[in-house]
Amino acid sequence: MRRTKPEPREVAPDVRYNSVPVTFFIHRIMKRGKKSVATTIMYDALDIVKDKTGKSPVEVMDMALKNVGPVMEVRPRRVGGATYQVPVEVPTGRRLTLAMRWILDASTNRTGNSYAEKLAAELIEASNNQGAAVRKREETHKMAEANRAFSHYRM
Repeated sequence: MRRTKPEPREVAPDVRYNSVPVTFFIHRIMKRGKKSVATTIMYDALDIVKDKTGKSPVEVMDMALKNVGPVMEVRPRRVGGATYQVPVEVPTGRRLTLAMRWILDASTNRTGNSYAEKLAAELIEASNNQGAAVRKREETHKMAEANRAFSHYRM
């Protein structure tokens, strides 16, 4: 096991919107080191969001991340011979990571033409508190609520 936690890396904001979450999204979309492809997909998706909503695409994305990010989740805790699902609060960094992962997974599973269109549609729905990513958050909250009886086993 690791002795100390690693220092969090400084991530530079993206070029067009000067936003760090956009950079995180680009890094999460990227496959096999093809950053220019991921950047094109993200910017195309944000352009589609701007055309459809008329609002600032970064504001829509931030609202989507805020709506999708879970407040509580369950973590397994072994006590004696039994494993309990203990509800715990989600730290801010993990909340952002889970929100991005769920939005990208939901957009991947959508039916549509291009990935940019699917991502834009999922961002718009998530900013309106709808869509598959928001359902995933609701399931996580329901699970934490159902296991509230084990909250005294906090880690």
